[in-house]
Amino acid sequence: MIYPKIPLAQSIIEICLAKGITNIIISPGSRNAPLTIGFAQNPNFTCYSIADERSAAFFALGIAQQIKQPTAVICTSGSALLNYYPAFAEAFYSQIPLIVISADRPQSKIDIGDGQTIRQENVFQNHSVFNANLTEEASEENDLKINKAIETAILQKGPVHINAPFEEPLYQTVDTLSVHPKITVSEEIIGTKTIENSEELVSIWNSAKRKLIMVGVNEANAIDEEIVQNLANDPSVVVLTETTSNLHHPSFINSIDTLITPFENGDFEDFQPEILITFGGMIVSKRIKVFLRKYKPKQHWHIDTLRAYDTFDAKTKHIVMQPNDFFTDLLSKTAFVESDYFSKIDKIYDLRKIRKQEYLSKIPFSDFQVFEKIIESLPKNSQLQISNSSAIRYAQLIDIDSSIEVFCNRGTSGIDGSTSTAIGASVGSKKQNVFITGDISFLYDSNALWNSYIPNNFKIILINNGGGGIFRILPGHEEKPVFNTYFETSHQLTAEHLAKMYKMNYLTATDLNSLNESIDSLYNQNNAASILEIFTPTFENNVILNQFFKELI
Repeated sequence: MIYPKIPLAQSIIEICLAKGITNIIISPGSRNAPLTIGFAQNPNFTCYSIADERSAAFFALGIAQQIKQPTAVICTSGSALLNYYPAFAEAFYSQIPLIVISADRPQSKIDIGDGQTIRQENVFQNHSVFNANLTEEASEENDLKINKAIETAILQKGPVHINAPFEEPLYQTVDTLSVHPKITVSEEIIGTKTIENSEELVSIWNSAKRKLIMVGVNEANAIDEEIVQNLANDPSVVVLTETTSNLHHPSFINSIDTLITPFENGDFEDFQPEILITFGGMIVSKRIKVFLRKYKPKQHWHIDTLRAYDTFDAKTKHIVMQPNDFFTDLLSKTAFVESDYFSKIDKIYDLRKIRKQEYLSKIPFSDFQVFEKIIESLPKNSQLQISNSSAIRYAQLIDIDSSIEVFCNRGTSGIDGSTSTAIGASVGSKKQNVFITGDISFLYDSNALWNSYIPNNFKIILINNGGGGIFRILPGHEEKPVFNTYFETSHQLTAEHLAKMYKMNYLTATDLNSLNESIDSLYNQNNAASILEIFTPTFENNVILNQFFKELI
């Protein structure tokens, strides 16, 4: 076995191996050579080389998202490290374990005018769950920091930063280890299986006739079927889900905006819950946030082992439990109460669904129609990754098969790494993976395709409407040069030559007939990753979407 000669590098590598951190994404560089040598030449690690640091970090995030274990991403010193920050922040807000290991100059070389140096220690302080600032020499203190960083990433489900200073020479190797690093074992567990002081919660639950349960970003199969069925059968319970909730039942409302956008004041008052229970990650729907901030529940319980954001300025209790454990305990102690809360809302939503199908059947070729067709076409048991902005908002309006897992970078809701994340996820999951994205998001992260690990069955569906369509949907849109240039980012670019450069299959669609033909071809081509680019009209999309909400009544 070949090892780096520098003892500190040996310690980092050996502790990672002992802790089961075996997926290593390496951003090529010189200062991190000791780590690159040690990881890449050890068969116990699976290493990936990705040159663009921003893309590399999102790729690592995608793998960690799927395997639910930390993935390490490694870079050289200087500004390379700063390019990891967008993915680092996304990992923090999406509760994904990510380990950033940065090579650094020795402390004596910082701020003296030496090349490729910045102040790397604690550079992610605002979004890191742990910072391990190491010293040059291998030591037990360093070992304990490395152990703690990895354990915290796992326990707190978040990103950590290990900063390791290395002095030249960097490329020397040895064939035996000179260190035997200390390995610690963490037995800390967050959360309980039973509700503390449950009598109070049970009493409130049993007396409430309007209970609203809202699910944000959530893992598939996280809630037992028995619990799902219980909530669906309770006449006093309405369950709101989103595309990213990965929670399905015919009685659940899976398009919040379709339900509440046409509401008038009386409807909002009838819908106002006495109890709001939330779990999962970020909520996409802006309308539900506005509603709940104005029509506040008397009780808002958030169920999460780690964090409890007071999104609606109404939180009364943070219950530190897994949601499945919470409902298992709560529902065993509670009973159904007589209520017309669900029946009223269900009747309205059934009418909305009829109106939606009527509207979709008569609209021209547009973003809305395209999303309906491509989501309907997704292979069963596949994985869907969606980019942010208009893509995830359109997806919220369309029913999706319950066998399909859905993911989106909703932690920071940025467009910067959606493609890179999707590719990393396809590597980590091994499932058929489809990525739906808009043109601006795709072009922004086009270096994601500079990647040697894209599976042949990876599919990109790119909706190109010639600009940032989300800004036409949002209030304040005016058809003026300032809007077109600085908000919408109007362009005439396509993915054709990118596909050619990266040796990907390339298909196009410009109307309903060519879309249907291209979708069939897309799923039949598995000799290389594929891009289906769908060109939709720039100026009609927002008019068609806005009219949809008017016709729901």
